[in-house]
Amino acid sequence: MADGILIGRGDRPCELLLSRANRHGLVAGATGTGKTVTLQVMAEAFSRAGVPVFCADIKGDLSGIAAPGRPNPKMEARARELGEADFAYEASPVVFWDVFGQQGHPLRATVAEMGPLLLSRMLELNDTQEGVLNIAFKVADDDGLLLLDFKDLRAILAHVAERAEELRDHYGQVSKTTIGTIQRRLLVLEQAGGAQFFGEPALDLKDLMLVTPEGRGAVNVLAADKLIHSPRLYATFLLCLLSELFEGLPEVGDPEKPKLVFFFDEAHLLFRDAPRALVEKVEQVVRLIRSKGVGIYFVTQNPLDLPATVLGQLGNRVQHALRAFTPAEQRAVRAAAETFRPNPKLKVEDAITHLAVGEALVSFLEADGTPGIVERARIVPPRGRIGPLTAEERAEVMKRSPLAGHYDTPVDRESAYERLAGRATAAPVGGPWSTGPAPVRNDDPWGGVVVPPRPVPEAPARSGRIPRTSRRDAPGPWGGEPGQGGAPGGGWGDVLGQVLTGGGGRRESPLESMAKSVARSMGSTVGRQIVRGVLGSILKR
Repeated sequence: MADGILIGRGDRPCELLLSRANRHGLVAGATGTGKTVTLQVMAEAFSRAGVPVFCADIKGDLSGIAAPGRPNPKMEARARELGEADFAYEASPVVFWDVFGQQGHPLRATVAEMGPLLLSRMLELNDTQEGVLNIAFKVADDDGLLLLDFKDLRAILAHVAERAEELRDHYGQVSKTTIGTIQRRLLVLEQAGGAQFFGEPALDLKDLMLVTPEGRGAVNVLAADKLIHSPRLYATFLLCLLSELFEGLPEVGDPEKPKLVFFFDEAHLLFRDAPRALVEKVEQVVRLIRSKGVGIYFVTQNPLDLPATVLGQLGNRVQHALRAFTPAEQRAVRAAAETFRPNPKLKVEDAITHLAVGEALVSFLEADGTPGIVERARIVPPRGRIGPLTAEERAEVMKRSPLAGHYDTPVDRESAYERLAGRATAAPVGGPWSTGPAPVRNDDPWGGVVVPPRPVPEAPARSGRIPRTSRRDAPGPWGGEPGQGGAPGGGWGDVLGQVLTGGGGRRESPLESMAKSVARSMGSTVGRQIVRGVLGSILKR
């Protein structure tokens, strides 16, 4: 199959069609059944096909994808048996990321991009506390105060507390006790390291969609072994990233291959204790983001960890073994078996509990969009190393990264904290932005490519007007389509234009031109309010 990637083989090859890869997927199975290796196999295959990938490395062993695998005759024989005629040990072009900036490029978002809704979930605030946080954001909007980092958030909360009596008539009751509670939650988050997530330079979506000169998609690996100790922070961060992709990428329909594939490991954390309204909107994002060319693959132990409304949208499935010792586990096995298109040669319910490590029940979408008949398949071996990199190897990969220097130096420009403290500071300039043994390829998969540095944002004018954002308007490192590292479309202008006019491929109308102009004009209060809070804007629809 010309546009398919081989994942395994049963009675026939199990190939995932690139043209159907944006219809999302599921990788499920009990601990120790091979989910992580399957994730690595899929990430490598997507990368070879020119599709950038984002995945979280929960245990640290996914980092081995950045190094060639160690020669193993059994793996080579397995690869040949399963149809991998060109099997070779090779590294994938990897970009390491880390919220804490220790094991990868720092991943940051501004407080404004996170928005009050996701911040409230991250801080586990109740409705009253969330309401006060919304007031703080509204005051920042009205006063032209940039909310970029943690100290900006603290400053605006203190500012609101000081003006509580003055603000009551216009914004509503603000309790200093509630402000104090939020500040204490911020302290807990800061002690957990969460403050490092907020600030600039914030992540540019283009940098998740790099492609090497040879046409291989970047594999973005988020070091999450420390982040996962704060499950709500982990889930909220990935949800924020998904929401940014949903808002920032243009409509592409059903492309020949995805613009990006997003693996959401430990996916049950996204839905644990989530309010119903949030679950419904996550379902909406999953349903709509595929037309942006993004495929989301949830990785979890049990398919029932996901809401039925989300599970029903996952067309490509790899089910590893499940345990069934208790009545509840047996019901879960039956429910998982019923989600597959039946195979008359296979008793799916029995097979799920008897799969060996490296075996899985596989069902991918056919060319016409219908689910394929389930196959009991052996998964092909990965070409990269199984297991973690050493600290020295990781440091070398980061040194060769095309984004070296782009995110490593934080930028602290004038924002709410400086304005409220009455001491504007200049923004510091950041750093420059076969039959024999299988061959082992030790060449640099990036080929020495370096993304050109981008200008550091300027501090806003003293008038309080917020300057037009430049992150999404900047040209891509090599130009071209988003999948080739170019700019991901018109950003907020396209989003607002689609909301007001219904989108489409026709010529821009005067209303659309006006809508895009308003959305791009971040200096106005109205513009800031429209785009305030990525997922929050979705919830208002």
